[in-house]
Amino acid sequence: MSADEEQFDNVLLALAKRHHGGVPAFLQTIASFLRRKTDFYTGNKKTEWEEFVLDVFRTECNMALAAKEAAQRLKEEKQLAEFLARQKERHSCKVSDISDGEAADIIREEEAKKRVQLLEAAYASGDCSAHDPISQPIEMVDDDSERAELGKLQPNLGNGCTFEKYMWTQTLQDVELKVKLRVTFPLRSRHIVVNIGRKSLTVGLSGEKPIIDGELCAPIKQEESVWVLQDSKTILITLEKINKKTWWNRLVTTDPEISTRRINPDVSKFSDLNEETRNLVEKMMYDQRQKEMGLPTTEDIKNRKLLEQFKRDHPNMDFSNYKI
Repeated sequence: MSADEEQFDNVLLALAKRHHGGVPAFLQTIASFLRRKTDFYTGNKKTEWEEFVLDVFRTECNMALAAKEAAQRLKEEKQLAEFLARQKERHSCKVSDISDGEAADIIREEEAKKRVQLLEAAYASGDCSAHDPISQPIEMVDDDSERAELGKLQPNLGNGCTFEKYMWTQTLQDVELKVKLRVTFPLRSRHIVVNIGRKSLTVGLSGEKPIIDGELCAPIKQEESVWVLQDSKTILITLEKINKKTWWNRLVTTDPEISTRRINPDVSKFSDLNEETRNLVEKMMYDQRQKEMGLPTTEDIKNRKLLEQFKRDHPNMDFSNYKI
């Protein structure tokens, strides 16, 4: 629609609203104006003005029908896209291109999360030392190749370190920090100071000396790192690593160093995983092999069935541009 078409819209709308008889009455006024104030009827042959009027109205009518069809088509396409998205979210499990090595990484991460959860449960019970004592220096090594590890702290069960006031665990993806505050009242967020920087961390009670205040071992994704107040006495912080290929040897640079050589991800047997994780890894490995052979994945097959059902439910829609 051009700007010229719209320049009289306000005037015509105001005029049309004054016609209680609707469009017929409005058109009658236009026709009457042409009769009284112009030679539209008398200055041309009858066939000429009739053909002119019909041509104008046919053109506008065709434009209106085309716009309506386009709007209906967009509506149906949107409905189809929303339908497929809902079905995909409801029935699918995300599939990515993975190798057998990457599948093993998934297993390792799942087991690491289990260890972290067990460790957190023990710490939350208020008796962390009974399950994972304060990290102690390494005093003996098996051979000369580990001599450099002497004096470093032994990693805790979560591949991090346990101190008197706080503990941290890690996977290759992130670091979990727990600070259990020794207070006699339920904490609120206003009582706490937590500042997470790209390479800095401050944690403590408002108005008191921070429990942690220093430079992190390595940079983190600040926007992906969060903290929550747990059980009204414990601060739980998750820091997302930028470098996901190395283990941290300390939380902040002022902490004593742990022995990263003593970190053991403990790759578990596939059969030890819970059923949900095992099914996920099996599905991912199966789909990877299907893709390598140029065959449809489980997700492809499922979406094709859904699209066929949708086609049967909407026989008048054009699906030629949709590919699953």
